[in-house]
Amino acid sequence: MYNVSFPGLGIKLQVERVAFSIGDFSVYWYGILIGAGFLLALLFAMKNLKRYNINSEEFFDCVLAGLICGIIGARLYYVIFSWSDYASEPLKIFDIHSGGLAIYGGIIGGLGAACIAAKKKKMNIPGMLDIGAMGFLIGQGIGRWGNFINQEAFGTPTDLPWGMVSENTGGEAVHPCFFYESVWCILGFVLLFIISLKWRKFDGEIFVLYLIWYGLERMVVEGLRTDSLYTPFFGLRVSQILSGILVIVGIVLLIINLRKAKANSTEHTEY
Repeated sequence: MYNVSFPGLGIKLQVERVAFSIGDFSVYWYGILIGAGFLLALLFAMKNLKRYNINSEEFFDCVLAGLICGIIGARLYYVIFSWSDYASEPLKIFDIHSGGLAIYGGIIGGLGAACIAAKKKKMNIPGMLDIGAMGFLIGQGIGRWGNFINQEAFGTPTDLPWGMVSENTGGEAVHPCFFYESVWCILGFVLLFIISLKWRKFDGEIFVLYLIWYGLERMVVEGLRTDSLYTPFFGLRVSQILSGILVIVGIVLLIINLRKAKANSTEHTEY
């Protein structure tokens, strides 16, 4: 149990990691929140598949492949950039219960597997990515509260009114980075969903906007965190580098495809 407070807001509360136990088996709030985020994202996707002409059974197969490989990818990503913690005891790699999952690794592994499955089934991959992007924002927006329960993924000391204090922060008020990302993801979902309904010009546009939206936030918030993964060279934060690349790639893809969509629209008008 953690004693968490936000002194500037006059808020004090106790946070219990374990939701409930059955004998020696404990169910943690972190897992419940991650599961809830995944379930809501899946329900949202299933309800919107028809707009993208995607078969629900085929989509579910892709989700299953993505879920399995997403977990593997999240673990591998973390282990690769924290290898010094596992080099002497490689079997610790399989001890997921002790923590060590990286969201970018999960996204890379999950999307890669889902796209491979979709290609085999000859599905509309860009359309599937659009739905997946909005689903990611739902899952990330909810799942980040698991970091609050575990009192992790917070930032450097701050004197802002919403600074968070707990046993894990060493008694100092720190940036609640989990909250920043949660709010950003929820706002992003609302924004991208509206765009998908009213202004989407091409399949894959929502996914490209997701790369830009999430990448921008992660570049900033990652710079505040105290638990970042670093590259073995120059001491750079891995997630900041990857986020910057995603933003640039997203902007380039957006410009190229918007131009194509505009050209196609002009051709049809002239015809």
